[in-house]
Formats: sequence, C-alpha cells, structure tokens
Amino acid sequence: MAKKRILSGMRPTGPLHLGNLHGALANWNKMQEEYECFFFIADWHALTSDYESTGSIQAYSMDVFLDWLSVGLSPEKCTLFVQSHIKEHAELFLLLSMITPLPWLERNPTYKEQIAELKNKDLSTFGFLGYPVLQAADIIMYKANGVPVGIDQAPHVELTREIARRFNHFYGDIFPIPETILTETPKILGLDRRKMSKSYGNAIFLSDPPKEVRNKVGQMITDPQRARRTDPGNPDVCNVFSFHQMYSDQETTQRANDECRKAEIGCVECKKMMAEFLITVLEPIHEKRAYYEANPDTLRAVIEDGDLRAGAVARETMAEVREAVKI
Repeated sequence: MAKKRILSGMRPTGPLHLGNLHGALANWNKMQEEYECFFFIADWHALTSDYESTGSIQAYSMDVFLDWLSVGLSPEKCTLFVQSHIKEHAELFLLLSMITPLPWLERNPTYKEQIAELKNKDLSTFGFLGYPVLQAADIIMYKANGVPVGIDQAPHVELTREIARRFNHFYGDIFPIPETILTETPKILGLDRRKMSKSYGNAIFLSDPPKEVRNKVGQMITDPQRARRTDPGNPDVCNVFSFHQMYSDQETTQRANDECRKAEIGCVECKKMMAEFLITVLEPIHEKRAYYEANPDTLRAVIEDGDLRAGAVARETMAEVREAVKI
C-alpha cells in the first residue's frame, strides 16, 4: 500500500530556533517514517514581506537546510527542495490566481493580522494579498493528501482546499483535496516570556554554541513575583522551569520544583542546571550540522537531488493541468 503524501515548507527568514524544533521539525521527523514527505524552502514566500531586502534569503535558505539535516530529516526518506528552483510553482500560481475570488483572500485572518502587526512594512502588495494562492499551488502541485499544521494555520489549508475544489469544478478532477493534519505544537516561550520568535530577538537557535546558550538562558525571565533570592518561587509560572520539564532529567526537574518553592535554590543556579541539559540535547544537532558545514558538496548534492525529484513530479502535474485548462 502506497504511503500518503504530505507537504510543508518554511520561509528562510533566519536560523531556526527551539520553537521551530518543537512546533514543526519534531513532527516532521516522525512523519518521514509514516508518509511520503515533501519539505521545501519557501523562498518566494519570503519575498511577500521582505521584498525590499532580499540579500539574506539565499544564505538563510542554506541555514534552514543545515538545520533540517542536523535535526534528523533524511534525504533518503523525504524530498527536500527549494521552491524557486521549481518554476512550475509560478505557473500554477498564475493559473490559480485567475480563478480565486478576491474576497477569499481579503478574509484571510493572517493577512489582517500581519497588516496590523508589521506596521513598519508596506504590505499593500498583490504578492502579499495573494500568497495563499501561491501556498495552494505549492500544496496541490504535489497532490498532497495532507498538510501538517498547528491549529492557527488551519485556515490556510482550508483556503487551499477551496481553491482546489474550484479548479476541479471548472476543469475536471485533477487535484485531490488535501486534509488538514493538526499537529501538536507546544508554545515555546522566548527569553522574555513572549512567544519565541526571530523577530522578537528572544530566541535560542538550534545552531547556538554552548557559550551562547548559557548566556541566553542567563537572560531568561523567571517567576516575576520572586524579587529576592529568599522569596519562595512558583515554578508553575516560570519559563525556566518549563524548559526543565522539556530538557532536564526527572531528578533535576523535581529538585528545581521543590527547592524553588522553598527558596532553597536561586534562579541563577536553576538556570545554570537547565542550560547544561539543553546543551546536551543540542550536542548531536551541532555535530550533524558541523559535518555538513565541512562537506558543502554533500549539502549541494542533497539539494540538487531533492530539486530533481520535486521537479519531476511538478512537470507531470503541470502537463495534466495544461491539458485540463486547454492552454
């Protein structure tokens, strides 16, 4: 029985962090054992909000690839490729844009949120309004059966489903309607207790060396009510303790919990303990990354092979699409 196919991508806007690991990559690692997986660098999507400053996109794309491989995504188990290397995405995007009603895009909740949040950027462009159409092209190009997303991204997949249905209505059943695969995406807070994000400057990156990890952990905000070392703390509201629960062993986590509540341990010591466990977790990731950094030809070969495999599927799909549209 053939495996079901899934597709997902990431925008190359900087190195990946712990939030990306727990929010997507850990799930992708499991899924590559169960599904036929296509994962891509969404560099054209990076242009939708960063079109004025494109100088870092190629370097960030390589960074993301390194992070993917270092956390365990396997080129033997999944197809890893770069969106802009597969020109068929642009062609399908154009054709889908001809049939997508404007109100569908204007109702997109993410569009409204980003316009409100990124006031320092001019997002009043066709590309930004229409990015869900490009996203739909990315997904249905590979006839994906499902798209793994967190609950906040489910509306994006629903819009893709609507666009695919509309295409099939006009031109025949070319595309399967992809399912939304809701994945567990634990919310990882950053150093300042806001959601971990590159744009907030509060992230611990997968590529951060041990010295940088220790430095960043030292900056983490703890229980805001614990003003002095002698004040009892509440681990339930402490971000450092939530990291203990993810990375430290059971004995250390229990010790941090008990001693914090009795003011028997200070925040500095608690952070130092957690940082060493986090460094241990990141060590094998750093080792893999170092291998690919030392062997750039191997990295290029992975990308070229993924592009070839993705391109073959895309060309086959577009041949069907052109015949259906009669163009």
